[in-house]
Amino acid sequence: MRPMKVSRLVRAPAQTLYDAFLDPEALAAWLPPEGMRGEISRFEPWEGGGYRMRLSYESPSPARRGKTEPDADVVDVRFVELAPAARIVQAADFDTKDLAFGGTMTMTWTFTERAAGTEVSVEVENPPPGIREEDHAAGIRSSLENLARFVSG
Repeated sequence: MRPMKVSRLVRAPAQTLYDAFLDPEALAAWLPPEGMRGEISRFEPWEGGGYRMRLSYESPSPARRGKTEPDADVVDVRFVELAPAARIVQAADFDTKDLAFGGTMTMTWTFTERAAGTEVSVEVENPPPGIREEDHAAGIRSSLENLARFVSG
């Protein structure tokens, strides 16, 4: 897959959105895409730190199998860059034995203030080849929708 970019306007200040990444309870609440729930087992909110999250399928099926276990994906994320209210760069690795989901994926989250809120852009580089591009884009769009609901609620 080539690099992918997904964006959404969120009616919230950039700092509020940035803060939603640095609170483990908030992150576990909004980051899992629709049909999944999140649980964080390690959280270190500084550059070089990161987190480990288990994303469990609410209704696993043969078409929706986990990368780590039949019903879950476990991902280790490292904070490469934390620029308050501007950008977060993450390096993510799935805990998996399946080479199709191996490798380090980079996700850059950019927050750009606009008149009606903040544009949140997610650029993905080096995604695992086992993730279909359309599924990955749909998952990111779902997470952005969750983030918008989380900060407005």
